[in-house]
Amino acid sequence: MQSFRTELENPVVEKDIIDLEKKIRAFREGKIHDEKFRSLRLARGVYGQRQPGVQMVRIKLPFGKVTFKQLLRIADISDEYASHNLHLTTRQDIQIHYVSLDRTPQLWADLEKDDITLREACGNTVRNVTASPAAGIDPKEPFDVSPYAHATFEYFLRNPICQDMARKFKISFSSSDEDTAYSFIHDIGLIPKLNSKGERGFKVMLGGGLGAQPILANIVEEFLPEDQLIPYIESVIRVFDRYGERNNRNKARFKYLIQKIGLDEVLRLTQIERIANKVKTYKINRDTIAQPVLPKETNYIDVEISNPFRYEQWLATNVFEQKQQGFYGVYIKVETGDIPSDKARKLVDLLTPLTADEIRITQNQGLLLKYVRKEALPALYNGLAELDMAAPGFDSVADVTTCPGTDTCNLGISNSMTFARVLEDLIYKEYEDLIYNRDIKIKISGCMNSCGQHSMAHIGFHGSSLKAGAKVLPSMQVMLGGGTVGDGIGRAGDRVIKIPAKRATHVLRAVLDDYKTNSIEDEVFHNYYDRQGKDYFYQMLKPLADLTTLTDEDFVDWGHAETYEQAIGVGECAGVVIDLVATLLYESDEKLGWANESYTAGAWADAIYHSYNVFVSTAKALLLDKGVNSSTQAGIIREFDAQYVSTNEFKLDGSFSDLVLQINQNEPSESFATAYKAAASAFLEDVKAKREEVLQS
Repeated sequence: MQSFRTELENPVVEKDIIDLEKKIRAFREGKIHDEKFRSLRLARGVYGQRQPGVQMVRIKLPFGKVTFKQLLRIADISDEYASHNLHLTTRQDIQIHYVSLDRTPQLWADLEKDDITLREACGNTVRNVTASPAAGIDPKEPFDVSPYAHATFEYFLRNPICQDMARKFKISFSSSDEDTAYSFIHDIGLIPKLNSKGERGFKVMLGGGLGAQPILANIVEEFLPEDQLIPYIESVIRVFDRYGERNNRNKARFKYLIQKIGLDEVLRLTQIERIANKVKTYKINRDTIAQPVLPKETNYIDVEISNPFRYEQWLATNVFEQKQQGFYGVYIKVETGDIPSDKARKLVDLLTPLTADEIRITQNQGLLLKYVRKEALPALYNGLAELDMAAPGFDSVADVTTCPGTDTCNLGISNSMTFARVLEDLIYKEYEDLIYNRDIKIKISGCMNSCGQHSMAHIGFHGSSLKAGAKVLPSMQVMLGGGTVGDGIGRAGDRVIKIPAKRATHVLRAVLDDYKTNSIEDEVFHNYYDRQGKDYFYQMLKPLADLTTLTDEDFVDWGHAETYEQAIGVGECAGVVIDLVATLLYESDEKLGWANESYTAGAWADAIYHSYNVFVSTAKALLLDKGVNSSTQAGIIREFDAQYVSTNEFKLDGSFSDLVLQINQNEPSESFATAYKAAASAFLEDVKAKREEVLQS
């Protein structure tokens, strides 16, 4: 590996990056098991690509906020380490591709110079906290949720309770009842509310998620006071960490835990965990998000609009008046979410005198500019048009959301990026009037896992395959009727029919033509779909699924010239199960080290939770010697009692459950941290001795 340099002021971050470099070196030397190393790098934003030997690096941008300086830094990083492209995601991150694993520590160090992190952008952690991009300038918002999203990001970053969960955990903040951050598809979704006294709080949605089996969130709190936001989220995550499925990753999301034990039981366990929380109340610093640097007021020169008709369309679809009088928000539609690095630099040059120094990445892979004066709009439009970034129809039928699909993702089954471009081109050429329609959303994923959010689209597609005799052809599963209703209510689309991928354009034409012909005046798509019914659309589209009429073209995927071959790799959306006893005991030693560090720093709650993880991973290691592989932490605790304590094979004063679960019966005080850590350390040493006996026998 090349020499590694870091000049960071934050010692915590510097330690993180140096640790990644050491882990990579140990992996190269064969000292860390491949599956364990995978979970380590994922938690640091490093994700394996479809192409062997290179990585996708996900850059974590809380609630999608990025400054001009940060965007320039990311562009420079992409040029030096990656493929000269910035890919905007549906979770308001930026991804860069084709990065060498050995260069990721230096890449991270270079990013951190402008306060940009990779930490916990992937893996079984709290993922990027998202929020409505218009938060702070939304005329409909009761208050700005940005400081709350930032506080949540900051509190759970490197927090021991969410470093090695069963699966990823997603949190969103919508700015208003329009729910533009999609609370209903998140593990925790939050919508701002004011009570009768004018006090701030949140409506809370729990247990939503997409993937192969979409489940919509439950409304659990109509008004959670703002000071209870962080404690509530912490308690929920503690429950998920302890009781979440860990063996079958297909059932390991929080939504499945609720499905398994029931919402009432999850809420009961959440209440029990509150005693162990680091904080019982948490005051949010409302001023933590600094006001962006505004463009200077000046006498803007008159400019000749390059395309007056398009300009009027752009004003109608991409521009809105902020709640701050005299300023406008401007959306930029970014095709497939891709911005070449050289274009990103030109964009910053254009924006610097015209907009505030703050860009928000949107959930449909676009950008939002803030604080644009009305007089600056013509110059802004002309500049964007020169960059080919002034397309009208933001968030309309013509603004198709897509994941990378088979371009770079291991799990991609069929192409989504080229297909998205084809659909957008079709809309502009054949249905231009629909660029004003924000009621209908089209979303595409390259597989069933819904990174492109296809199951919450009015018209959704996900990549699949079909067999025609001995041959396989790329296909699209068509889903209809999903989308946002508002105030925490949403809909998951129905799986209507699967058709060859190259016929998907005919699907879109058929649905849009029928909607234009048969919808009632001013009827929204949801009402139209419900009135017609799923079978109506199945019968309409059934001829397109006829495999007796296949042509050679049907066997070639979008964006390809060669015949389709299905090739699916191993997905890395979450870590894998690690059943190696030695690795688990190694982890226990590492976690005990973290407990000691936290204890020395006076972080009692953190020391306690690290000690709890020592108990669990150590017990799991010994259980594996008996072939017992429990799927939850609660199960590990229960099985250790059954297999070792009740049989007197392992001596404890009382049960293992009583020992470990002191964690949710005590306040996180210094005295309890001292005793609990000491007990965890003693347990680890006793298990090591027991393990040695087994090996020697």
